[in-house]
Amino acid sequence: MNTMKRFGAFALATAMLASTTSLAYAEPKVLKFAHDNKEDPFENPAHACTAVFANIVEADTNGEIKVEVYPSNQLGSAAEHVQMVRDGLIQATLTSTGAIASYYPRIDVLNLAFAFDSNASTYDVFDGPFGQKLAADIESTLGDVKVLGFPDTGGFFAVTNSKHPIATLEDFKGIRVRTMSLPSHQKIMQALGAEAYPMAWGEVYAGLQTGVIDGQMNPVPTVTFAKFNEVQGYLTLTNHLFSPYTFMLSKAFWDDLTADQQKIVRYAAQSCVVASRGVSRVIEASDRGLAGLTDKMEITALSAQERQKLKDVTQPVVVKHVQESLGTEGVELLELFQTEVDKANAHRYME
Repeated sequence: MNTMKRFGAFALATAMLASTTSLAYAEPKVLKFAHDNKEDPFENPAHACTAVFANIVEADTNGEIKVEVYPSNQLGSAAEHVQMVRDGLIQATLTSTGAIASYYPRIDVLNLAFAFDSNASTYDVFDGPFGQKLAADIESTLGDVKVLGFPDTGGFFAVTNSKHPIATLEDFKGIRVRTMSLPSHQKIMQALGAEAYPMAWGEVYAGLQTGVIDGQMNPVPTVTFAKFNEVQGYLTLTNHLFSPYTFMLSKAFWDDLTADQQKIVRYAAQSCVVASRGVSRVIEASDRGLAGLTDKMEITALSAQERQKLKDVTQPVVVKHVQESLGTEGVELLELFQTEVDKANAHRYME
């Protein structure tokens, strides 16, 4: 009997240990993913991207990784999200060029005005050698992040204002335009004859409403979901900048994943990029994009001649800024950017 009792106690202890071990293995890894836009995948590319990412990761890992998405700056500002990823407080974010600039100033090379001829050209550039080089440079500079792609923020930038239609270079004179804190954005507006006014994103609507600023520049979908048409009367399709998000993951979190989990996360990130692009193009063509603004704002498209004039006065100031401020690495990155943009534009034109 004593032998049986000892065997029974051993069996019970073994079963309890197995149960505890099973529960430990069942605990999912939590990936907190923060961004600064609204919680609607059909209204903005950022949440479309994160929603697709979360769905694929959780499904394909069988729940081994749980993704918690925090939109609308619930956990802090876009710039704070970058530091939180680096500190391991959150595991992922989509950061704008303005938010990452204080950590990685060479992001400014993306702001070579009037570089791209089409949205398709941007895909070629950020999915190709330049995008790979940029991701590697961000990773080596910051040291504690993994870059998984460059999702679409909504397409090319347009300029809105409350003063008058902008159809020529001369029309920019005297317009006070909100920019990100990026030096290149400010230099571009100044080269056009406008007054550059850096302002935090959360203050833009009030700034436009009160007249502190006359205008702003952002993709058309952003104009729509931010409801800038309520405080702006004129929109010009300048298409002067394409400013993607940087999909940034904690390197410590990445390194802790198994090879299979890394493969799933990378695939989910690629799908996130595709989703952001698709939603951006759908919004642009829907009532939530340009079609929905035609009855609310006076819309102007630049002629080819005026676009060339704007390009001629803005590109040299950006090149000079990179040469003077971003060192040899910045110049080399800009040269690669120009090379890949020219290839993409030519390739898409041939098609």
